[in-house]
Amino acid sequence: MTAEAAPKKRALEGVRVLDLSNVLAGPFCATVLGEFGADVVKVELPGKGDTMRSFGTMTATGATLNWLSEARNKRCITLDLRKPAGLAIAKRLVAESDIVVENFTTGTLEGWGLGYEDMKAVKPDIILVRITAYGQTGPYKDRPGFARIAHGFAGLADLAGEPGSPPVIPGSTSLADYISGLYGALGALIAYVGRQRHGVGQYVDIGLYEGVFRMLDEMAAAYAKSGYVRQRMGADTVNVVPHSHYRTRDGKWIALACTNDRMWQRLCKAMDRLDLLAPTKYATMDQRLAERAQVNAIVAGYVGSLDRDALLAHCLQHEVPAGPINNIADIFQDSQFAARQNLVEVFDPREGRVVVPNVLPKLSATPGELTWLGADLGQHNDEIYRGRLGMSAEEMAQLERDGII
Repeated sequence: MTAEAAPKKRALEGVRVLDLSNVLAGPFCATVLGEFGADVVKVELPGKGDTMRSFGTMTATGATLNWLSEARNKRCITLDLRKPAGLAIAKRLVAESDIVVENFTTGTLEGWGLGYEDMKAVKPDIILVRITAYGQTGPYKDRPGFARIAHGFAGLADLAGEPGSPPVIPGSTSLADYISGLYGALGALIAYVGRQRHGVGQYVDIGLYEGVFRMLDEMAAAYAKSGYVRQRMGADTVNVVPHSHYRTRDGKWIALACTNDRMWQRLCKAMDRLDLLAPTKYATMDQRLAERAQVNAIVAGYVGSLDRDALLAHCLQHEVPAGPINNIADIFQDSQFAARQNLVEVFDPREGRVVVPNVLPKLSATPGELTWLGADLGQHNDEIYRGRLGMSAEEMAQLERDGII
């Protein structure tokens, strides 16, 4: 779990990103770009900083593990965009940037004089990524929102939980933030390629709920065609049986997926239940769907007769798709995570050694890298204001006294 040596070239070297966003969706977008070489400058409110600095598990030095992990590879400066002097500095930074990322409530930047048209006036080909709760248009555009709200609005939370039970959190309360951040990074890169080919900038408009909605497979098409409204099914899957979670003899859980009749045949052989393949039994998916409870009970009985490791080995022998349901302790011990270097240990001068998720995706020629964890508030003020914008020490001291930086 050690960090790899820095590659000679990274794909986004030379690309300048100005991160005006807060908490997670926008910052994660900028983080992804920074991992592949973009020069990311993160702007935070003087004296307060990004909310992520105080959100999550606190460390002995006063940072949070969320901040250390998700603000990686960024140079952090302080700047009050709400004040005229701060706005003027922000425009100077925009003029030297390729991509700007923001996730303020719709209209906030415009109110400060830093909307898309204002940015275009100082940088005509600027790319602006805008991530808000509901996007820049529509009747809900001015409403605030968070990932939990997005999960509900997009239709995901309604599917999470057991039949007849209340909807629950689909794994992570931050899922919509990460999905939106990825779509933001994708949009930024598409716009950047578009600018290289066509010479124009543009803005990328993402509602926090939209990425979640886009990933709900055939639900929209099914409802439009037949009015079908999918219900909560717990661990089961609507169109496939058996395709669920089952408990092993030693009290652990596995995920098993038989997505077609061929895989079902393999499972029947593994269970030594070839009788289940009779034409009058469960040979076809339609037959299994019609008798979901019985099929699940048969599979649960088989899984429950073996300890997890023996069960998984037996499934592997018969080419039945199955895997463990890991907790984070399991992940740290798993050889696949280790082989893929999905966890990386980084030395931080404040915290010592910190383990965080590694960079994705993996590129063979110009891979990304994790160079440092989330920086201190205003740590790079001198580097950016004096080094990039050419301010004097006296100018910076006055700006600090005025609460601008």
